[in-house]
Amino acid sequence: MSFIKVDQTMLERRKIHHSVSYHDNLITYRHPWVVAWWSAALPGFGHFMLCKFVTGFILFIWEITVNVNAGINAALMYSMIGEMEKAIEVINPNWLLLYPSVYVYGIWDSYRRTVEMNGQYVLAYRENSSITPFKISALEINFLDRRQPWISAICSILAPGLGYLYINRIPSAVFTIIWWIVIIYFSNFYEALLHTMLGDISYALSILNPQWFLFIPSIYVFSIYDSYAYTVDLNKVFEKEQANYLKRNYQNNAIEKLAKLKK
Repeated sequence: MSFIKVDQTMLERRKIHHSVSYHDNLITYRHPWVVAWWSAALPGFGHFMLCKFVTGFILFIWEITVNVNAGINAALMYSMIGEMEKAIEVINPNWLLLYPSVYVYGIWDSYRRTVEMNGQYVLAYRENSSITPFKISALEINFLDRRQPWISAICSILAPGLGYLYINRIPSAVFTIIWWIVIIYFSNFYEALLHTMLGDISYALSILNPQWFLFIPSIYVFSIYDSYAYTVDLNKVFEKEQANYLKRNYQNNAIEKLAKLKK
């Protein structure tokens, strides 16, 4: 009787992890409302959480472009401090009417995709697809390892993007660092912070650009949260790869030895 050896990779329909030398991409279980909330905080962030970077990048660029040209953040700031006349002055209706449809779409699409990807994750996990633990190229070396989520969070607190560098998520790090520099520069936040520390509050407020300033809380907090959560998810993938390796290489041998001892 002849047996046909079946390659395990031929049976795999879904993968929970994909690795290249400079980046790890994965699917994992996420709460749809959490993802939708981050999409509401700033369009694109919910899709970044799902590792849908192209979609997230498109929505993020759209948010920055339309929001800045419409003056939405500045209008919100003036509205919160009761200066309604200034809020009306800074609004550009030609850009403002472009905003609601894509904003709502980003929230809805991130929620929908989270539900779908949660189902795909469950199926991929049951199929026990293979995981590649090590990648090397001429530019970078990347490997699965247990890392500390709190270190990712602290690095992101020091500067958004550093947490991604800690876990070798290079594209996310580059994207976050570049946009953090852009937003900080146009908001004059650090200069305003310096004058605040020197006690010149009135001058600090006069140079602060509210339109760009309101982007800061979203991108800062998201980089901390996402780098922490992504480190936790990578640790789960690491544990699964280790478990699969031990079962594949040692479990059968241990069973055989026990069977011989019983005889």
